[in-house]
Amino acid sequence: MHTQRITRGRLALAGLVGVAALAGSLELVHASSHREAPFVTEHPKVDATDFYMFTSYEAGREGYVTFIANYLPLQDPYGGPNYFTLDPEARYEIRVDNDADAKPDLTFRFQFDNVLRDLALKIGNPGQEKTVSVPLKNIGPIFAGDESNLNELERYKLDVVLGEGAGAKTVAVRNAATGEKTFSKPVDNIGTKSIPDYDAYANSKIYDITLPDGSVGRMFVGQRNDPFVVNLGEAFDLINLNPLGDPKGETDTIGDANVTSFVLEIPKSFLVKPGQPTIGAWTAALLPQKRTLLKQPTFDTPAVETGPFVQVSRLSMPLVNELVIGLKDKDRFNASQPHDDVQFADYITHPTLPALIEALFAAPAPTLFPRTDLVAVFATGVDGLNKNGSFGEMLRLNTSIPPVPKGQQANLGVLAGDLAGYPNGRRPGDDVVDMSLRVVMGVLLDPSVAPAGQAPLTDGAYVDDQAFYDRFPYVTTPFPGSPAN
Repeated sequence: MHTQRITRGRLALAGLVGVAALAGSLELVHASSHREAPFVTEHPKVDATDFYMFTSYEAGREGYVTFIANYLPLQDPYGGPNYFTLDPEARYEIRVDNDADAKPDLTFRFQFDNVLRDLALKIGNPGQEKTVSVPLKNIGPIFAGDESNLNELERYKLDVVLGEGAGAKTVAVRNAATGEKTFSKPVDNIGTKSIPDYDAYANSKIYDITLPDGSVGRMFVGQRNDPFVVNLGEAFDLINLNPLGDPKGETDTIGDANVTSFVLEIPKSFLVKPGQPTIGAWTAALLPQKRTLLKQPTFDTPAVETGPFVQVSRLSMPLVNELVIGLKDKDRFNASQPHDDVQFADYITHPTLPALIEALFAAPAPTLFPRTDLVAVFATGVDGLNKNGSFGEMLRLNTSIPPVPKGQQANLGVLAGDLAGYPNGRRPGDDVVDMSLRVVMGVLLDPSVAPAGQAPLTDGAYVDDQAFYDRFPYVTTPFPGSPAN
């Protein structure tokens, strides 16, 4: 099987020049800053950080696709006392195109409700006590099945929107065990005294869910250790690193940060249409159009938000907005839709990142212009791998390509012959930074147009599948706010 993957990978390399070069244009500097556009930095609760989509490689789950949409960047584990709740006024969405028109045919829409329990203590001398609300998230330990000491509960619902526009149909997803439509998100990993067994507690919030067609998937929403690995600080300091150094020689500078993950495992039969195994997907977050600040805000109503929902965040292939789209257009890209992406074509046909690398390192940038190879990958997918005919920036996955088990995955994905990896979807263990660095400078182009293309470039922060679980939800336990004594 491995030999077959290598052979097929080499056959796809010509088309993959565009994918990898585009990815390099998008991802060179890190994975990721998570603050990809000026306006969304003001709204971290709806800031999408990374998006993953892959055929499930948990044993026995090969008939499913896993989506991981991460939000709310750079969470310090000690970030009390409020930690990192999601926005109850927002919509968080994973959108799927399964008929190659760059428009959503299936939308998984999450909405949250933060419930204050208002735990209080009697304070004062006997006969003169006053009942006073506590300022903390919890007043004692929290366990799986027992959240009585938790002061704020996060609840959420998931709807599936079938189609779009006026003809769309919205169906509530239900707990397959209870039939309920409301689910519970675990509180963040406050620390080992507050939550002695965070794994058991978080795992109690993994749900089997019933989809509109009666099929059953799985779902988890909660804090996780940020799966992206990158030498972040040096990378953004004008790429202040040794790009020809040891691939394991530097620190993952966001390795101690957490993130909030929306993880869905959905049957392929629910996602794909007959004869069309490739799907495209992206995330989006939306806020009400108008916000009125109040002179006397309350927990339930800190502001009044009204009007239609407006998209403020969008993400699919990593770091498109950070490293491809010009600064003046970043907010516009976040508000745009894949079927309108022709407006951003110049950023792909004439990417600026290779020229910046050339200026910083005297490494000749590729001279192929316009970069029609990048346009093909950016807008349509790669012929022979995951092309689906639509025009628009999406993460694309050919669901007919079988998954590779943990321990056998090549962290350089398709570039190493592993067709189940990036850029055919994206797994947590795919080292998209190193892949991108090498291809943006032309590793797959003819040396006549890419003189520096064969350099083994790296950011020095290494990742592979060993850093992640071999089972749902794949992304690992978040760091606690305080360690065990």
